[in-house]
Order: sequence, then C-alpha cells, then structure tokens
Amino acid sequence: MFDLGRWIGRVPFAWQFRLRVRGRDRVPLSGGVVVVANHSSMSDGPILFGVLPRRVTFLIKQEMFAGVVGTLLRKIGQIPVNRSGADRTALTSALSVLKAGGVVGIFPEGTRGEGDVSSAQNGAAWLAKTSGAVVLPVACRGTYRAKGWRPRVDVLIGEPFHLPEGKGRAALGVATEQVRDRLATLVAELDGQRASEGRR
Repeated sequence: MFDLGRWIGRVPFAWQFRLRVRGRDRVPLSGGVVVVANHSSMSDGPILFGVLPRRVTFLIKQEMFAGVVGTLLRKIGQIPVNRSGADRTALTSALSVLKAGGVVGIFPEGTRGEGDVSSAQNGAAWLAKTSGAVVLPVACRGTYRAKGWRPRVDVLIGEPFHLPEGKGRAALGVATEQVRDRLATLVAELDGQRASEGRR
C-alpha cells in the first residue's frame, strides 16, 4: 500500500504540475527525521509523500480520514490529528515512528495558509527534542492557487539540523522559533529563486 501511496503522490501530480525537486541528497538515509514543511495547498502533502526518498508518516487533520481517502491514509500509515487541542495520541504515535528510526512529516503552521510560515506551532519541535531526531526543512511553492497548464511546482529540501538541548517551556519555545526561522528562511530562498525565473 505504501507503494500505491507514493504512486498517487507522483504520477497524478506529475500530470497536473511540472515538479522540480532539489536537495534530495540532503535527506538523511537513516535515523529519525522530522520533516517540517510550509503548507499552502491540499496538494502539498501528497506531493511531498511522493517525492521524498524515504517513507514519511504525515500528521494529517482527522477530517481527512473519511471514506475512500481515509481508508487509503490509514493503509499507508498516516496519523490522524485532532486540531481542536493538543492531540497526545497523535504525538505519541509519531514519537514511536521516530524512535524506531522513521520519518515523520508535519506542517508546523497547523493548517493551510499562504505557506509563509508566519505562525508555527510547537509540535514539530517537541517531537524532535523528545526523540532526538534531526529536523529537515522542506519548502514547497507553486501549488497555492495554481493556474494554467501544468504550472511549475518547486520543492527545495534544506539542510538537516539538530535542535538545542534544554528542557521546559522556555527551551521548547526557543526550539519552536528555530524551526520556524529555518523553514521561513528556506521558503524565502525558494521564493527568490522562483522570482528570478519570473515565477511567484
């Protein structure tokens, strides 16, 4: 089923968009990884699931786990999240994946927006600090209000990094801000590259 999920993330979107992915070599080949990405479209998650070289378990809003889509998401191991508050069950499940050396994907903004990472929640930082996993920032641009025939979608994978040590709310706040800053910087870098090519 995982292969089917990757096929869905690759083939249909390859017809819909012209995908360009850079930085695949920056993805750690082993060990726990928290992938953090900006979020501006429903297409972002499936695209990243399809193009990243390792299997990724995404935290996805529980409203998506209905009908045929919900069945598929469960079959490929994705984790439903209740966004009304801190979902301890989802975080515990994600933590288990990381401690087993897997990859967890999360959109720190918590919901779709313009993808500029202006607001970042602390779940990604908590997972990385608690598990000892590295954080891997990923920027995705071109899916937001995409128009025209097969518009260009760019995915830029940044350098993995470790969060600073420290316990308590203050340390978690510092780590959350670092995640936000690193991701925002990567998104800005990708925006600059696209602007130089006449894209938005």
